[in-house]
Parts: sequence; C-alpha cells; structure tokens
Amino acid sequence: MSSPEDSASNHVTIFSTDWCPYCRNLIKRLDRTETPYAMINVDHDAEAAAWVESVNNGNRVVPTVAYSDGTHATNPEASAVRRKLEELTA
Repeated sequence: MSSPEDSASNHVTIFSTDWCPYCRNLIKRLDRTETPYAMINVDHDAEAAAWVESVNNGNRVVPTVAYSDGTHATNPEASAVRRKLEELTA
C-alpha cells in the first residue's frame, strides 16, 4: 500500500472495518451529503492496518481518516471531514 497522502485524486481516505459502528455511521453521513472518499478495510490490508497503528500510538483505531495534505483524524465527525475536504479542494 502506498501511503494515503500519495493519492492526489482522493483527498479523503477512510480506514475502516466492516464491523465498526463508528465507521458505518461516518460513511452513512458522508454518503448522505455525497462527500467523496476512498475506503480501505484494515482487516484486509496489513499495510493499511500498520499505517493506522502508526498514527494512533500503536492502536488500530477506526475510523481513521487520512487527508491528501498529509494530516489525519481519528474518529472525526462527518462535518469535520466535509470542512477539511472543502479546504483541500478550494
């Protein structure tokens, strides 16, 4: 896996799992407002899981969101993701 910051076409990458209710909630809220994002399931991608752990003090915390400017957020509100996306695409 390349680092999430390497993907210029996806300003927002969500690292999630199928079983995470917080992930499902974030995705549902972003979908409702047609906010674009890429998604990576850390249960199926060891490199992605390692990256999530590296930015969360060794813990695999999802959802973790990576932005194209190299920043990230752990368990953000959908409104915060939308604001950051607006900033990145302005």
